[in-house]
Amino acid sequence: MPDRLALDAAIQRVLALPLPQRQRATALVKELYGTPGVRHGGSVPTILDIMTHTRWLGAWFADASWRAWKAFLPSVFGLPMTDAAAAIYRRHTGRTTLPSTAAREAWVVAGVRAGKSRVAALSAVYLACFRDYAPYLAPGERAVVMVLAADRQQAHVVFEYVRAFLQVPQLQRLVAHEGREAVALTNGVTIEIHTSNFRSVRGYTCVAVICDEIAFWPTDESGANPDREILQALRPRMTTIPGAMLLCISSPYWRRGALWDAYRQHYGRDGDPVLVWQADTRSMNPTVDPALIAAAYEQDVAAAAAEYGAEFRRDIDTFVSREAVEACVIPGRHELAPVSGVEYVAFVDPSGGSQDSMTLAVAHAENRCMVLDCIREQRPPFNPAAVVSEFASTLRRYRVSVVIGDRYGGEWPRERFCEDGIEYRGAEETRSELYLNFLPMLNSGQVELLDHPQLVSQLCALERRTARGGKDSIDHAPGAHDDIANAAAGALVRSRPSVPSAEEWARAAGWLADTGPSVGPPRDSLPDNVPEALRSRLEPPAPAGGRLMEIYLHARARFAGEG
Repeated sequence: MPDRLALDAAIQRVLALPLPQRQRATALVKELYGTPGVRHGGSVPTILDIMTHTRWLGAWFADASWRAWKAFLPSVFGLPMTDAAAAIYRRHTGRTTLPSTAAREAWVVAGVRAGKSRVAALSAVYLACFRDYAPYLAPGERAVVMVLAADRQQAHVVFEYVRAFLQVPQLQRLVAHEGREAVALTNGVTIEIHTSNFRSVRGYTCVAVICDEIAFWPTDESGANPDREILQALRPRMTTIPGAMLLCISSPYWRRGALWDAYRQHYGRDGDPVLVWQADTRSMNPTVDPALIAAAYEQDVAAAAAEYGAEFRRDIDTFVSREAVEACVIPGRHELAPVSGVEYVAFVDPSGGSQDSMTLAVAHAENRCMVLDCIREQRPPFNPAAVVSEFASTLRRYRVSVVIGDRYGGEWPRERFCEDGIEYRGAEETRSELYLNFLPMLNSGQVELLDHPQLVSQLCALERRTARGGKDSIDHAPGAHDDIANAAAGALVRSRPSVPSAEEWARAAGWLADTGPSVGPPRDSLPDNVPEALRSRLEPPAPAGGRLMEIYLHARARFAGEG
């Protein structure tokens, strides 16, 4: 809107106010539209004016470390650039032509400690305080600048900057009411924080949306709040406001999710209204100690390249496909009652009661298929002793006297389950080993899963990471959980019937004695990968009947499989 029209609209709104508020609003209009020196001619200041002028927020962005951000903001808001700023713009957007209009969406892929949160707060304050949305709002309707993050605590990081910026005298006059999670302004705009929930963001008229650390929001489509669903719910909220802006800021993570989609589809595309800016930490904040970054690269190249280099990780992939998991789900089956004569096994994922859920799963084997019978979850906060007693009661229903669990918490799970008459044994495998053993069972359809959305979501969200030595590890994403998946995988793996080893087959066939050589299959007929220690104990067999030859062939197959 031209400056003259903006001033006219502001005056009309002032005249419509009740008399007690009119004097205060008149002074504010003079401050915003009639103060000389902010820009020549007293026009509405740009976001660069707000960022650099000491009368506004210049004190927060005074040093040279904000130089790259002073190139970023003109590219987002369609402002003129200096030659130096244009060079920075081209380096971090992959584009050649300078923008002539404001972006509809801006995505920042930047390293940690780059200053993202402070710039996000600056953008929120500017869009809330220096634009007139009255012509586009119905009577009684308020415009909202929404700050979203994975949780409220994280959203408060940006929001605290917003509150600090609004303490500047020229802006403080706009504050009508300030709460813990929202600031209402006298111009009909509210700045408020939300968690990333696609249901709770509906019903608002959004003039700007700030998505903080979006790379670490859930990406699984069946999860409670996948990132794409949230964005699909947000974009229609901005369609009636000209110039409404979506700003997504984050350090990168894996090559999945909304941030990766935006980078892949829009980075380096001239004229695209969706701007993607990618920059490492020191390009955006040269005050970060390079020795600290070098040490991080020395310790873990892949992690440091994401954290400081703003590179999407190549060493992380999904653990299992959604198709494989859903193929194992029995629709409508939520729990199976105990059946007489069936032998059940159980696995528990303990928790101290303050952060993670404590979970229990019960399973059994049935005709070469591993069946999940029962899942129990207690979400925090809870009393661990009380939950152990509840789980013990469930275990007795399934005639389970021994439960397997991870080695969390030292001796307390063992002692507490023992008090309730259940023996607790620590799992021999690590969590990664358990998941790796579970994967072929899923992919081959050898398991029957309960119809449990959280179980499916957690399994599909598991990540496979490959270390520099080539070893894979499986775990949940940062900020996510796998308590239900861990218990279910542990129970199902434990329910799998044990298969005799190659040595056990040979011993059962009478080819291997406890000490010294024994009658066995011809050494030259054994597969090459039979261990020499076992090969040396086998000698040519005596003539054998059909049953012995059948066992021998099975043993050879086992030898070949185990190496």
